[in-house]
Amino acid sequence: MTEITLHTEIQSTIEKAFLLSLDIDFHKKTASHTKEEAIAGVTSGIIKYNETVTWRGKHFGVFLTHTSLISAYEAHSYFVDEMIEGNFKSFRHQHFFEQKGDTVFMKDIIKYNTPYGVFGKLFDSLFLKKHMKDFIENRNLTIKTTLEKQN
Repeated sequence: MTEITLHTEIQSTIEKAFLLSLDIDFHKKTASHTKEEAIAGVTSGIIKYNETVTWRGKHFGVFLTHTSLISAYEAHSYFVDEMIEGNFKSFRHQHFFEQKGDTVFMKDIIKYNTPYGVFGKLFDSLFLKKHMKDFIENRNLTIKTTLEKQN
């Protein structure tokens, strides 16, 4: 299993950071470089607990689909999106939010397993882990920039 942990500090409110992280339309903007589109389930607006979204995007030159379920949700402090259908063997992304003064501390923990045995592990170590880390870091930077411009 691969695990990626990221930390982001945002000068904003916890409510704004939490809701923007669940905003399907905002995600489309942050993932435009991979041509991400929400094609089923919740396809615009804020996704909520027990709802699904199916994404279609171009990664490594191939269009892939990934269906996620919001499987845990505690308003403004925590949610989890888990793959229920897609190209990973398993995929779980935990999102944590904590407000301290004027700063929101956002923490992402992504855990996934790749299919295809040793070939999947090799692909992960050579390409996929960096791609996933860069993808989430870019998204978090866009959340940070967007919210801090509003202040």
